[in-house]
Amino acid sequence: MTAAAGALDLAPTEGSAIGRWASDGWTVTKRNLIKIRRSPDMLAFAVLQPIMFVLLFSQVYGGSIQVQGTDYTQYLMAGIFAQTVVFGSTFSGSAMAQDLKEGIIDRFRTLPMSPSAVLIGRTNSDLVLNTISVTIMMATGLLVGWRVNTSFASFLAGVGLLLLFSYAFSWVMALLGMSVRSPEAINNASFIILFPITFISNAFVQSSTLPEPLRIFAEWNPVSALVQAVRQLFGNLGSAPVPDTWPMQHAIATVLIGSAALLLVFVPLAVRKFEAVSSR
Repeated sequence: MTAAAGALDLAPTEGSAIGRWASDGWTVTKRNLIKIRRSPDMLAFAVLQPIMFVLLFSQVYGGSIQVQGTDYTQYLMAGIFAQTVVFGSTFSGSAMAQDLKEGIIDRFRTLPMSPSAVLIGRTNSDLVLNTISVTIMMATGLLVGWRVNTSFASFLAGVGLLLLFSYAFSWVMALLGMSVRSPEAINNASFIILFPITFISNAFVQSSTLPEPLRIFAEWNPVSALVQAVRQLFGNLGSAPVPDTWPMQHAIATVLIGSAALLLVFVPLAVRKFEAVSSR
């Protein structure tokens, strides 16, 4: 047994290759979850930020922003959910950068484990963290008046889309975390990506109110498609016309296709990058 920020109990090497790979991934996932449990401040900040956004936008700005056919709180919540899961994906990048700096990756390299297990464990644990954040956010939304106006199946589908997109995007952030020189740099690099795609979207205001160049960007923005799909599944759309662009007219399909594309592209890129940095 070898320790690395928490003991890793490696499974025996017998069994199929897929079984060993799944076991390795689960072992690293548990290691990361234990690390989160031992660092409650990490979980606290992950939860407090979305609560702050819910209260800030719904209670401070909600009275001055009008949405056709619904109140602003109903319109807002899907945008807050999407922003939270996208921002939550940055934990993969910052954690990978920190592990590289501290030499944890070098210790993993000495273990008889699949190279992709570290990445699987990292992204899986962030999925758990995002699930917790979304659950607490929904409870906060209920307190300020947000409601789901569709069936329970549609509600589950909306939550599933949020978590699927967050998981796919966490692989992008994991690759970015292995590409920067320090953990500090990942914060600046990630916000350069995250702020435009979350704030130049339909998350907080209707895209039709934006200037023409920003409106076009917002209507083709994958985060806008995610928000639109979740609003549709939660029954929070209101009566405003849906923009006449393919991503907005087919928001659920756009999220599914986009998430699959991110996984197909960035999973192998991240695994290849991990093998490169761990062999130095």
